[in-house]
Amino acid sequence: MADLEIRNLHVTAEGKEILKGLDLDVTKGEIHALMGPNGSGKSTLANAIMGHPGLVITEGRISFQGTDITEADPDERSRMGLFMAFQYPVAIPGVTVSKYLRMVLNAQREERGEEQIKLKDFRRQTEEAMELMSIPKEFSSRYLNDGFSGGEKKRMEILQLAMFVPQVAVLDETDSGLDIDALRTVANGVNTLAGPDLGALIITHYQRILHLVEPSFVHVMYDGRIVKQGGPELVEQLEKKGYGWIGDEVEAAA
Repeated sequence: MADLEIRNLHVTAEGKEILKGLDLDVTKGEIHALMGPNGSGKSTLANAIMGHPGLVITEGRISFQGTDITEADPDERSRMGLFMAFQYPVAIPGVTVSKYLRMVLNAQREERGEEQIKLKDFRRQTEEAMELMSIPKEFSSRYLNDGFSGGEKKRMEILQLAMFVPQVAVLDETDSGLDIDALRTVANGVNTLAGPDLGALIITHYQRILHLVEPSFVHVMYDGRIVKQGGPELVEQLEKKGYGWIGDEVEAAA
């Protein structure tokens, strides 16, 4: 059984159907890439996985490690071990990076019946994650994402991935808007954290991050469904041919 299992998922937003019967499995130890043209439903899928309140699931289910989480609240999903790095991370004025990280870590520990993290252990983990993501130590005392550049926000997302150690991570266009140095830092963070205890779903419509983080599986979305699947060779096809041929194949099969 996959750790994250999605079956026949239909999702509407503001009365419009976006996902139209989507199936996907992600298991720890695997890196999946989800690609597709703008408007195909990639970010809607990411938000549905995490329980965004603005979306309505009209059919299908989402299961995590054998538990149906279709109706679960976002914080419940997070405590269970699901993580999402946002395409547009929000700023939280008044909440420092250090306070936010410690609060989430302690919520996870409470879920497991553990005591709150000791301050010295928290400092050590934070410093190690900041070094991995090339984030200056003084950022600990800054308000989360407040006044951060786009690249700093994206590096902060992967820092959280390193700190929270989820079972499955959804990275929603974490590569968008990054210069090459920031992209390499983000990719290095993902590659360092990847392993048998983490499953990752990288959502992107660019190929460049997939030259730095090689996926095990590649899925292509079109009009709310996954219509093509393969390995890394599929990324090369898309890079050479674009997405037009995908639409042609779908229409020919209809």
